[in-house]
Amino acid sequence: MRILGIILIVAGVIMLVWTGFSYTKKEKVADLGPVEIKADKEKQINWPPYIGAILVGGGIIALVSGNRKS
Repeated sequence: MRILGIILIVAGVIMLVWTGFSYTKKEKVADLGPVEIKADKEKQINWPPYIGAILVGGGIIALVSGNRKS
């Protein structure tokens, strides 16, 4: 239970610091017979900061409950 708590706390802190990330993907813009036109499109993945706070809270609860059983 302690390991799970530590993992949740670390993941929560990371999610609080970095609220998302972006990446580049090649997408087909036009297909003219044997000729394809592709362009780089930037995609973003974002998550709300409260999810990181929930993970930190869950990790703390897991740590406390893991220590009580020992």
